[in-house]
Amino acid sequence: MTLKIHIDDSAPPFEQVRVQISEQARAGVLPVGYRLPTVRGLAESLGLAANTVAKAYRALESDGVIETRGRNGTYVAAAGSAAEREAASAAQAYAERVRRLGLDEDTALRTVRDALRAGYGVG
Repeated sequence: MTLKIHIDDSAPPFEQVRVQISEQARAGVLPVGYRLPTVRGLAESLGLAANTVAKAYRALESDGVIETRGRNGTYVAAAGSAAEREAASAAQAYAERVRRLGLDEDTALRTVRDALRAGYGVG
């Protein structure tokens, strides 16, 4: 992983870190599962405060680009946005629930379409 911080850049250092890691992850330069340096390690190598790198990591995790596994480290997350993964998880839970309720697929789909129309304000 190669990051460069430009002091004369109008973007703050944490944003430069966030953007560069995000771009490298999305381009595949940092593959899914790649273990990122610790906050302190990366801060030291870039000459930044640890809080600056921590802020970038929090933003990247919120964006779904990386995931923190506690003491096991921080890794590049699977492709797709956090919102898409959350929606897929909710859809899976819904599918399991309607199956347990005994609804057929057509009824389950009609119910979802009605809920989406209502949620998006579409007639």
